[in-house]
Amino acid sequence: MVIQAVSGARWRKRSSRRTGHPWLRRAARVVLLGFAALFLSILLFRFLNPPITIVMLADKLTGTTLHRQWVPLEDMSPQLPLAVIASEDGRFCLHWGVDWGAMRDAIKAGAVRGASTIPMQVAKNLYLWNGRSYIRKAFELPLAYVMSLMWPKDRMIEVYLNVAEFGLGIYGAEEASRYYFGKSAADLTRHEAVLLAVTLPNPHVRNPRKPSLHMLRIARAVELRMPIIAKRGACVLPGR
Repeated sequence: MVIQAVSGARWRKRSSRRTGHPWLRRAARVVLLGFAALFLSILLFRFLNPPITIVMLADKLTGTTLHRQWVPLEDMSPQLPLAVIASEDGRFCLHWGVDWGAMRDAIKAGAVRGASTIPMQVAKNLYLWNGRSYIRKAFELPLAYVMSLMWPKDRMIEVYLNVAEFGLGIYGAEEASRYYFGKSAADLTRHEAVLLAVTLPNPHVRNPRKPSLHMLRIARAVELRMPIIAKRGACVLPGR
């Protein structure tokens, strides 16, 4: 009897070591479920429009009124995606989520945001938070790769132009176009599209309706790059 009790105790001890503590197993299940939910949401957003983003939610929790109107890419001026690519991510049609050349240049220059591609910006808006942080970048990188593998380029730019912040509580190109220029995103001129594009890096400071001289200089440089972008922009303008 004593021998059996000792043997049973030893077996239970060994079994406990093999299976680990219950809280570790529960934590592992939570993490796995979280990754599964994240992967499923990325898959769903390939076809369904995101109802809200983490950045929007953070604004809403501070009492900011959100203004947003979703429009498909084909209902926007073709100048707008080209202007945003020229301003934000010149190699958008060529990379798979991360532009490592731009990343190295930005790190050498000590600038965090300069390394952001459009997929990284979409990942940040949907799932992460605002603010310059290398920690956030570490999350953005794998998300950008996964989203770029699952979404076509035109869907990526469509989501970006509908969730990006263009001013306090102003989300999406359609709302921004109506707020700043009194017209639909479909009717934007090239210059207006460029002004909206150069607002994106600092939407709480830059105003496309009343651009500063510095903003106009940036807009001019973006506008000069647009013919080059147009030549390799078939990934976002396949039917035009």
